[in-house]
Amino acid sequence: MTFERLYPEVLALVTELWEHPELGYGEHRAAELIDRFLADHVAGRVDGLTIESFSTTGRAITLPPVTPAGPARRRIAVVAELDAVISPAHPDADPATGAVHACGHHTQVGIALAALAHLVATGTWREADVDLTFVFVPAEEFVDLAGRAALREQGEITWFGGKPEAMMLGVFDAVDAAVCLHAIGGLQEEPTIEVDCDLAGFLYKTVEFEGTASHAGLDPFSGTNAYAMATLFTTALGLSRQQLREDVLVRMNPVIPETEMTTNVIPHRVRVGTDVRSIDLDYLGEVAERVDRAAHGCAAALGGTAHITTEMGYLPFVQDRALNGAFREAFEQDETITRLIEDRGAIAAAGDAGDLSFLMPTVQLSYGGFDGVIHGRDFRMVDPEHVLIAVPRLLTRALQRMGRHLPDPLPRRSYEDYVRAIARIAPLPAGVSLPSSPTQDK
Repeated sequence: MTFERLYPEVLALVTELWEHPELGYGEHRAAELIDRFLADHVAGRVDGLTIESFSTTGRAITLPPVTPAGPARRRIAVVAELDAVISPAHPDADPATGAVHACGHHTQVGIALAALAHLVATGTWREADVDLTFVFVPAEEFVDLAGRAALREQGEITWFGGKPEAMMLGVFDAVDAAVCLHAIGGLQEEPTIEVDCDLAGFLYKTVEFEGTASHAGLDPFSGTNAYAMATLFTTALGLSRQQLREDVLVRMNPVIPETEMTTNVIPHRVRVGTDVRSIDLDYLGEVAERVDRAAHGCAAALGGTAHITTEMGYLPFVQDRALNGAFREAFEQDETITRLIEDRGAIAAAGDAGDLSFLMPTVQLSYGGFDGVIHGRDFRMVDPEHVLIAVPRLLTRALQRMGRHLPDPLPRRSYEDYVRAIARIAPLPAGVSLPSSPTQDK
């Protein structure tokens, strides 16, 4: 089965995902499309292959181990994301939810399915020097937080991010390393891929400023203006940037996600949400403490109070340089992909690939073929043949030789180690308790 023959079907699937974007943990249409594709190309074609559902919409497809199995043989997971981002300015955004695949996740699904179908149809999965699992994960974008909080209260989920949720559920327990996928924003002049681009981690803070309501015209003197506290707070964050290190990519973006304000009432309550990002986990915790002090100080300065809640976002993502060697080799042998970016370093974007990289060696293959700004109103795919033919072809070539690029010794942490790392800088979600004693790296 060539990628050219798969292309029309994969393009149709990706187009349908684009036309029907879904938010995290609600990607039911996407899951149905994946199930249909698997039924047509994968199910029943390999003895011992398993297809499992997890969380709300996740799917894990595990190819059986290739004999002779042994302690030196490892398993690699190819990870694709299902959800859309909220970007209501995009002309193709869902008018009800603002959801749109301006993140390119719809193409991740197409690339992973094309690679899996090819490996199964040709039998070349047996030639790889690693065993293979394909995982389709919900809820990478950190959006629709009220909806996720409701799912948590209902007991449907524990973590806001889909990869931490999958980690908790044991989806990656038998996996030794992971390959993630992501689009590159901005028009590339030639067919392009990228490796070794690290990402920031972040926390999400909600600050509720509380004051006292009064008539804004008749008696503003009796009120305590919560909006003024919020304004002072955002100003304090802006002024504090001078005292933040530049080398670890600190970012903050305070917004007022909702308001009850009217012009004739002194606002008694205003909520401000902000992310706090950095590529340095320890410094991230330090900056988070500064944000808390600023919130309490600004509220006190104007006679009010601040109530702060902190939700863990994602951990910093440091790609495994050795494992990316498989993509460098595959690129050197590729005749259609002509540009490799491998020197960007770190950027302040974030993703829950960072959480997965805390557990095991993880890389992210990024790919061009798009125009416009990631998450912006103009993002779109412009070179579908590169994205859906050339990139999955390169991916399958790299997977077949990835075992020889695994670091030795192979680092591995446990989910319990992950929980401890989160607890250092943020409250744990309800239902997650701190393990009583540390475990050793395997």
